Amino acid sequence: MDDDNQIHVPPSFMAVYSDTRQRLTDKPAVVRARYELCEDLSGHLVEHAQTLYHVQAPSEAEILRRIHAGLCTAESGVSVAEATWITTRLAELLVWQCPELLAPQPAPTDASH
Repeated sequence: MDDDNQIHVPPSFMAVYSDTRQRLTDKPAVVRARYELCEDLSGHLVEHAQTLYHVQAPSEAEILRRIHAGLCTAESGVSVAEATWITTRLAELLVWQCPELLAPQPAPTDASH
């Protein structure tokens, strides 16, 4: 991503949009825009996570798992890979240990119909 834009996309986010040979799977402008969205979202989630921690008092790991699960829904507007990056970044911003984040399992289909 060597064009004239001043936004630095970190390698951790570039990996979300790279294939096994480390080639981008989308245009640099798209990757940059998605990075900006995901970085902003992780920053906005800091206060929410802190509030959950102080009000509901579950563990830091449980809060991060719940936020990740919410971000993995289709309604969130981000991919599962982006959701994982956002949650990992959120943990960094909070200085919390990030738990293992598992992709959601697809809902079972009812084959009896």
